[in-house]
Amino acid sequence: MTDTPVRTERRGAVLEVTLDRPRANAIDAATSRIMGDVFQDFRDDPDLRVAILSGAGEKFFCPGWDLKAAAGGEAADSDYGVGGFGGLQEMRAMHKPVIAAVNGIACGGGLELALSADIILAADHARFALPEIRSGTVADAASVKLPKRIPYHIAMELLLTGRWFDADEAKGWGLVNHIHPADGLMDEARAMADTIAAGPPLVYAAIKEIVREAEAMRFQDVMNRITRRQFETVDVLYASEDQAEGARAFAENRDPVWKGR
Repeated sequence: MTDTPVRTERRGAVLEVTLDRPRANAIDAATSRIMGDVFQDFRDDPDLRVAILSGAGEKFFCPGWDLKAAAGGEAADSDYGVGGFGGLQEMRAMHKPVIAAVNGIACGGGLELALSADIILAADHARFALPEIRSGTVADAASVKLPKRIPYHIAMELLLTGRWFDADEAKGWGLVNHIHPADGLMDEARAMADTIAAGPPLVYAAIKEIVREAEAMRFQDVMNRITRRQFETVDVLYASEDQAEGARAFAENRDPVWKGR
């Protein structure tokens, strides 16, 4: 174990979060709570706009719950902290984009953690699975999210069999956005993060809130809430300096200068 199972590095408006818990980057309750604090601080820091989540080393992104901790008595429903398991999948009001750079094996809760990101980039050697079925437990977050992301019957096959699949198959089902050579994965993730960080943060916040809330709503109900400015992020956006700046920049044929206010 390292003394710092979660490493962070600020690079301008981008926060890089690296899970570093040898040998496999498994997450126990204590590590999850640290991750929750990290992502909460990211969410609340006005100077940060995008996060990249990856794992240390070349073999593992994250295999999920630390089964050694479980064997030692840590319960599946332990206190995982403010953002739930991995600090991200239940983080409230996470209106900033998160990129998962999957640098190796992502299985169980590790795959669920990647699913909590907005964009998933994978190394060409990355492999995925939901093997909870073999250890007598349920992949709870994946059972909710996966059938909404990929075809139902494929999601059910992966959940019910726990079989492994590679990055090419994951991309084929739309589970990952892009595949990159392992030695270039972080460069690609940083380039994407920089592109997003240069954009309008208030618009990103509105997009994330609308997409999240729309999952459980009818189309017209969502549209009504948008036009009535009943989403907090939309209300902030429509009254913002950035909204006016975008229109001025278009009229003046120049690049806008986003201030996030």
